[in-house]
Amino acid sequence: MQRVEHVMGMPIVVDVRDDGVDGTIVEQVFDWLRHVDAVFSTYKEDSEISRLERGELLLEHAQPDVRAVLERCAELREKTDGYFDARYAGKLDPSGLVKGWAVDRAAAILDEGGVRNYAVSAGGDMRVRGGALPDPAWRIGIQHPHRRDQVAAVVETRSLAVATSGEYARGRHVWNPHTSAPPNGVLSVTIAGPDLATADAYATAAFAMGARGPHWTARLNGYEAMTILADGLVLSTPGFATARETTFA
Repeated sequence: MQRVEHVMGMPIVVDVRDDGVDGTIVEQVFDWLRHVDAVFSTYKEDSEISRLERGELLLEHAQPDVRAVLERCAELREKTDGYFDARYAGKLDPSGLVKGWAVDRAAAILDEGGVRNYAVSAGGDMRVRGGALPDPAWRIGIQHPHRRDQVAAVVETRSLAVATSGEYARGRHVWNPHTSAPPNGVLSVTIAGPDLATADAYATAAFAMGARGPHWTARLNGYEAMTILADGLVLSTPGFATARETTFA
């Protein structure tokens, strides 16, 4: 069972490989994603994020999920030395965390519904579990930054979240918050680990760091990274090639 919808400004794919799954569980996933869009969108004037930005809503009166997401954004800002910043240039925009956070919650809905073999993809970032039946595992291709018809690497796994930050899909949209300039020396950063929200934030931060990003990702605990530099050199942490369930239990 595969379903695709355009939500949160991107195509989201839910691919369930279990037999006999009730389609209502997939509907619950998309209901959740539409709810997230309504609450967190920076483009919808009546979203809580937009109302917070305009000062029409106090943080203490926001939904618990909004407070939790913004608290996690603050933690990640500190963890990434400010390279992941939901308030860059003074504008509140937690989108860099919300996408992965929403997919993590979507995966939890599938887990609670008894689904054991699935993939959820949001704009290319993925959370997978089990196998791509009849294949025993999922094979996740990492887009080549220059060749649209090729992949730069393939990760084979049964339980993993994978996020990539680069400019080849959306153009220039990541900036170094310390210099207000785009990063130099890097084409893409892919982070793999147990949690898509964190992986996505780490990928954004490491990309914003530019050429020094691989030095930072080498120190991450529980997450693996692959960075493609502007000169074509590929730098990976030791566990990236074997990123699979046994690595990220």
